[in-house]
Amino acid sequence: MRAILLFAFVALLFIGTGFVQSWNVALTIFNMGLISAIMALGVNMQWGYAGLFNVGVMGFVALGGLATVLVASVPNTEALSAGGLRIAAALALGGATILAAILAWTRLRRYRGWVVAAILFAGFFLFRAVLDPGVAAVEAVNPARAGNIGGLGLPVLLAWPVGGLLAAGAAWIIGKTALGLRSDYLAIATLGIAEIIIAVLKNEDWMARGVKNVIGLPRPVPYEVDLQASPAFREVVTEFGMDPVTGSTIAVKLAYAGLFGVVLLVLIWLTQAALASPWGRMMRAIRDNEVAAEAMGKDVTRRHLQIFILGSAVVGMAGAMMTTLDGQLTPGTYQPLRYTFLIWVMVIVGGSGNNWGAVLGGFLVWWLWVQVEPLGALLMQGITAGMADGSWLKAHLQDAAAHMRLLTMGLVLLLVLRFSPRGLLPEK
Repeated sequence: MRAILLFAFVALLFIGTGFVQSWNVALTIFNMGLISAIMALGVNMQWGYAGLFNVGVMGFVALGGLATVLVASVPNTEALSAGGLRIAAALALGGATILAAILAWTRLRRYRGWVVAAILFAGFFLFRAVLDPGVAAVEAVNPARAGNIGGLGLPVLLAWPVGGLLAAGAAWIIGKTALGLRSDYLAIATLGIAEIIIAVLKNEDWMARGVKNVIGLPRPVPYEVDLQASPAFREVVTEFGMDPVTGSTIAVKLAYAGLFGVVLLVLIWLTQAALASPWGRMMRAIRDNEVAAEAMGKDVTRRHLQIFILGSAVVGMAGAMMTTLDGQLTPGTYQPLRYTFLIWVMVIVGGSGNNWGAVLGGFLVWWLWVQVEPLGALLMQGITAGMADGSWLKAHLQDAAAHMRLLTMGLVLLLVLRFSPRGLLPEK
């Protein structure tokens, strides 16, 4: 009953937004709420199932966005012919260098440190010697509108699972190096790696145009102008008392909501089934007492790596969905406050270890994140209505409305931790 009432309350928030503001605003918030719920679900798998403190969520979200560009954008054949082969050869050479260093470390007994250092040193300069001319050739091709290799030109829906796979691959590499750490050390390592990923996206223009952004990505739903040009659609929206422009925007947002909702429901079904299975009970046993689980013959490190990869894949898929919704990739907008801290607030407020709690937190916290700032501005206008114009206190209070988001998130987090430390929907 508590879960039903809480979800009904969140539904009323969105319905009220539709009546008070507009249904376009309500559906825009709802679609990002769906994506945020999927991100929170991925983080809940890592923390709620296994107790892994991953603060690199932003990096996996960005990798999902990169997958959308590489899969769905139009290929730049001229840039590929100019330097694509050299870039591919350089990447293969870099992978071979790492593999050679690993083999040298595992097979040699004497002087292996010096040998590995020599391999990495020589391989780095050889890698750069092959890569740099190829990058320069690619970035010189129409730099104002392209300057990158483009994508495969495939349907954008294929980018969603590819985003999950790309994030899972990065999680495997990170897990192999960082999962030996625990608690705050793992958090610092994942945060640093996420910043490295963002730095690569911002500076490697040949891949996704860097800070020049990739725009005009294809969409899985119709364009508003195409719907407005359809006589059948105009006739339908007229029957509902709407003009074609408003009706087309609402129809597109509803189509996105349907796609995102299907993904969320499938993930909920899979995660709930996994949590109720022997695998889920094993993961919670490892989370609660690693020493006892290891004494019972469980491979703790392998299971941690497994859940780290699965959770990161879910976050990467959500990142691809978000880039699809935006229609563009803007690496400069990936900030830890939005794509790491806020997702963690969703999990903590909703209830870590409870999949439905993570979903509830995703919708509730995202609604607050969007609506608190305008509501705070109205509140400050009401408080300062009787103050003299030009007074320092009135100007200070009105300027402080821009910080209502951070104040509200901190207040909500403190209240939940004080009165419901296990979240609004605690783990059963």
